Amino acid sequence: MTREEKIEQLVKMEWEDFQKVQNEGGRASCQDDPETFFIMRRSQFLPWTEELIDSYISDLTAAREEGRNLLAEKYGWMMEHTAPERFRAIRHLLKGPSLVGEQLIDEIVDIQIPWMRDYRNLYPVLGAGNRALYAKEDTPFETSFETYLRGELHTYSDLTLRRYLNFLGQLKKSKKNLTLMIMEEEVRAYGYKGLDDAEKKMAGRERSRTEREEK
Repeated sequence: MTREEKIEQLVKMEWEDFQKVQNEGGRASCQDDPETFFIMRRSQFLPWTEELIDSYISDLTAAREEGRNLLAEKYGWMMEHTAPERFRAIRHLLKGPSLVGEQLIDEIVDIQIPWMRDYRNLYPVLGAGNRALYAKEDTPFETSFETYLRGELHTYSDLTLRRYLNFLGQLKKSKKNLTLMIMEEEVRAYGYKGLDDAEKKMAGRERSRTEREEK
């Protein structure tokens, strides 16, 4: 398969697992929106190296063979911060990373949070539509970028975490920002020329909306 075909396979596998995630309040509306899911997740993986893509596909495949659902586990790990009491009740069902894996996760988060912060500073209108940044801002109804990221990383194998951290290290050496790369892919998928174009047009729409409300 080509790299692009592997990404499509990866997103399809995630979508299939996402369909099996059971929420306490019933089926979530996002589970009936494949277009948005595929755009968001495809944008996430397009900047990845092929080695990293292959590694995560292996994680998903191995989890399925064990009867596990990594998408469900990701949301379970997020509850450690958003719903601690409920998390304690399901913690025994979650297969977490090793101690080395936990250290890798901390290193990854320490790299990615500043990148997200830089993106929000560069594109404040676009950034205003994103999650809160820090875990300390979590509520039972809102999950921060940090908590979402940690939840996802907790489902990666130690090998994938090592490859992911190495990937981020290469980006840092090249003075690249993964958040900007992901968001660039996302806005292009929605028809914008790039982040600058999306920021400008979204700002114009916001001004127009404010002017209408003031009349």
